[in-house]
Amino acid sequence: MAEAKFKPAETSVGEFLTALDDPRRRAESKTLVEMMTRITGQKPRLWAYGIVGFGEYHYKYASGREGDSPLAAFSPRKADLSIYLSAHDDVDERDALLARLGKHRMGKGCLYVKRLDQVDLTVLEQLVRNAMRAATAPESYK
Repeated sequence: MAEAKFKPAETSVGEFLTALDDPRRRAESKTLVEMMTRITGQKPRLWAYGIVGFGEYHYKYASGREGDSPLAAFSPRKADLSIYLSAHDDVDERDALLARLGKHRMGKGCLYVKRLDQVDLTVLEQLVRNAMRAATAPESYK
């Protein structure tokens, strides 16, 4: 089997975030680091592709594909903050929270936010908690 491309990186989170050109993006990243550290109880770690992750879990799909992924993660991209919510245990609850979140768009497993001041951080925190809970549930990704 090929080596996983998505894995922890060598660069520290501090170095990565300090190198961000946009001061607003650096401040928003600090807010997300504080939030996700509180939610997961884990220190941030930089993963491949500029993803700041917290904690880790192992997944295995019915197809046999498996790997490791952070429990909670975000990436401070130029256009948007990408917040990874790939695991969902209650889609109806997620959709109800998204309706209250504020300005965003949702991809398959990624929440895109242009600016944190355009969303309700309490709702965002609940979305991250729910995704983390789903990722650690025994039946996840089976």
